[in-house]
Amino acid sequence: MKRDNIIIGSRGSKLAVIYAEKVKSKLSKFYSGKIEIKKITTTGDQNQSERLSSMGGKGLFSTNIENELLENKIDIAVHALKDMPSFDTKGLLTNCYLKRNSPNEILISKNIKFKDLNNGSVIGTSSFRREFQLKNIRADLVYKLIRGNVDTRIKKLENNEYDAIILSKAGIESLNLQSKITDEFEVTKLVPCAGQGIIAIQCNENNQDILRLIEKINDTQTRIIANTEREVLRILEGDCDTAVGVFASIKKDKIELTAELFSVDGKKRFFMSENENIENHIVLAKRIAEDLKKQSKGSYKG
Repeated sequence: MKRDNIIIGSRGSKLAVIYAEKVKSKLSKFYSGKIEIKKITTTGDQNQSERLSSMGGKGLFSTNIENELLENKIDIAVHALKDMPSFDTKGLLTNCYLKRNSPNEILISKNIKFKDLNNGSVIGTSSFRREFQLKNIRADLVYKLIRGNVDTRIKKLENNEYDAIILSKAGIESLNLQSKITDEFEVTKLVPCAGQGIIAIQCNENNQDILRLIEKINDTQTRIIANTEREVLRILEGDCDTAVGVFASIKKDKIELTAELFSVDGKKRFFMSENENIENHIVLAKRIAEDLKKQSKGSYKG
């Protein structure tokens, strides 16, 4: 690659920059030029009080960054895959991923495990999926919207605005805040959102130099998993309000896919879990997604 420098675009949050630094570190093993990280403010970062769906959905965290890619102001974009829409923006390609971090959900509280929280305790979460999943376990708790970066959410907990908060383990580990984890949920208990724990690398679909470079740091199994989980979302055609968990895992030559979908009011739950040969991962995703659509009869859409 002849060019002298590469610009990586990223959200400006502490966690997002850590993800971009991970990509930069891996790329530097294959590229000797200068790699710069450009922090880009997104609409989702500017408004941290409203629910994302009321502001326009997942694209709030990616659109501004993607625009800079399309205008060639940056060469590569780094995203948390869970924050990206399931359909690629025209002209851009998202098909390279770092090895998946933990997909699990965790609870941070004042040293009280989830099962031991007092009746009526206030739980902070920004996700209808998490809220409905947790209500199935403990309907006696109060679930309240929380927005902001990880530090902001922890501060709200410490200021007694919440009794506990639910976050992804991947983000907490990346920020070296593991000591704050009070409880952890297995993926069989709380099925994570599609792409949780996966760092996605995006570029212009016709930039062959960059495509060849980022392919060198792609994790093959994570690509299969990511594309499988995203395919379920594409078929369901859900939005930010859609309460859906999707989790794929690979064991030897098999891929197992679990998906959980809730009605808009959270009162109805639809569930599927099957496995297939790895080469049939997209077939598996289509089958499960279509089955969930039939089961739910559209009740998951507002």
